[in-house]
Amino acid sequence: MKNVVILDYGSGNLRSAERAVARVGADVTVTSDFETALNADGLVVPGVGAFAACMEGLKSVRGEQIIGRRLSGGRPVLGICVGMQILFSKGVEHGITTEGCDEWPGTVERLHAPVIPHMGWNTVKAPEDSVLFRGIDPATRFYFVHSYAVRRWELEPGRFTPPLVTWSEHGEPFVAAAENGPLSAAQFHPEKSGDAGATLLTNWLTTL
Repeated sequence: MKNVVILDYGSGNLRSAERAVARVGADVTVTSDFETALNADGLVVPGVGAFAACMEGLKSVRGEQIIGRRLSGGRPVLGICVGMQILFSKGVEHGITTEGCDEWPGTVERLHAPVIPHMGWNTVKAPEDSVLFRGIDPATRFYFVHSYAVRRWELEPGRFTPPLVTWSEHGEPFVAAAENGPLSAAQFHPEKSGDAGATLLTNWLTTL
């Protein structure tokens, strides 16, 4: 049984994430302890609310250092919702720019859509070789709650294996998930997406 830490930094659906990951067979701990989070088989970074507030909370527990050190050692990290957004270079909310973890280049911005927030069930378009979406029907819907997203993927192809980027659409296309070696993330909430979310989390566990 793999050990997974849900990082507690004052933001996120900690208990629902804990239950969802435990449901698919992991030994789950919710903690902000640096060493425990650093050494777990897998780390889940949840997040709900404003980008700036999440970054403030993350830094208060040295979460950006935990994420960076884990990734430099090839240890898996999964970001969820704003926990995905803070992995990018910066977020812009109400005209204020906040620096993110900068694991991926890109800007989190307000979606251009007739109805905001984007709240409810929506389909995604995943690459054929995606690990996260393996065995999931393309017509499957996932549960989203957000007003901001990454609207452009900015990481240029290099000499390494290119990331797998999954897209969705609400008014315009936006990044719904990404897989990049040990770093994975989803803009939607797997823990609120029923059996589809459970399958995605099970797929992620296979990477640990």
